[in-house]
Amino acid sequence: MRQSARGQVEPFIVMDVMEAAAQAEASGRHIIHMEVGQPGTPAPAGARKALATALEQPLGYTVALGLPALRQGIADLYRRWYGVQLDPARVVVTPGSSGAFILAFSALFDAGDRVAMGFPGYPSYRQILRAMSLEPVGIETRPEDRYQPRPETLPDAQGLILASPGNPSGTVLRPGELQSLTQAAAARGMAVISDEIYHGLSYGDRCHTALEITDDVFVINSFSKFFSMTGWRIGWMIVPETHLRTVERLAQNMFICPPHASQVAALAALDCEEEARANLAVYAENRRLMLEGLPKAGFTRIAPPEGAFYIYADISDITDNSLEFAKEVLDRAGVAVTPGLDFDPDRGTRSLRFSYARATSDIAEGLRRLAEFMASR
Repeated sequence: MRQSARGQVEPFIVMDVMEAAAQAEASGRHIIHMEVGQPGTPAPAGARKALATALEQPLGYTVALGLPALRQGIADLYRRWYGVQLDPARVVVTPGSSGAFILAFSALFDAGDRVAMGFPGYPSYRQILRAMSLEPVGIETRPEDRYQPRPETLPDAQGLILASPGNPSGTVLRPGELQSLTQAAAARGMAVISDEIYHGLSYGDRCHTALEITDDVFVINSFSKFFSMTGWRIGWMIVPETHLRTVERLAQNMFICPPHASQVAALAALDCEEEARANLAVYAENRRLMLEGLPKAGFTRIAPPEGAFYIYADISDITDNSLEFAKEVLDRAGVAVTPGLDFDPDRGTRSLRFSYARATSDIAEGLRRLAEFMASR
């Protein structure tokens, strides 16, 4: 049977690393997972309890935009976290943030349109765009700019994706930077999508939503990271009123509705902020260990993260083939890490991303193994 050209996207390399690590574990090895941005903690207790109760119910279709109570709860979160008064009608509940990106790209762009993003950046942006016959345009960012784009570097394009905290860098856009970037994009006629899925996970000043700057933006978030609900596949999007009906029609036809059970659990998770925030103390300790341990192991060129749970390392003094190097680290050290090639198709051959989302004991053991591995090379 024929295959489409647009379906020939590149693999999500971190998922391939996860598969290789799973195969090693199946053979009896103990693998330390520093490859994937998956919290080592479970979903909040309230979410799990709500799901158990909900399983006694029919759990049929909900309305396409999500349970009204959940949309109100998310709007309330913006008031608590940012002081933003948000009409819950603008909240769209989605099947994970990935579903939100598919809806946003469908609502904003036509085939052949160009969408800009900072490199290094989340790989699925460019692969989803390609699968939709859109053209991803990379903006080469610099360490001195904390791997975030600058207004003067914006290319000619129909859209701009911003990410704060960024993946893989963990760097955070300040309010002034958010304002200058959104204003520069508006002056160029670019639609702005703000990826905020790591909000709540910062190690200094709080993260700022683009909604504090403008309403003319698509904001995407998720229950995956802060609320430790990756496999539940539940996220959300805030859209301008002018685009709400368009997004609703797309959601009706593409997804019918987000998973009902996950919506029930997500609503309960919103009442578990204290429990979720306790996880931040674990990530902060893991971050401290990583910032101390990676240089000792030989990874000296790292970008100190301000948020999320990643460290991006320049390994150009070690190798120019991050893919093979990551395979070697997994094979010899039993530590799964992600090649930078996932995040930057050019410079990523000389970088790695380390995740410190797992238990502190795993992070300490992983650092010990990395130091031993590097000393033996």
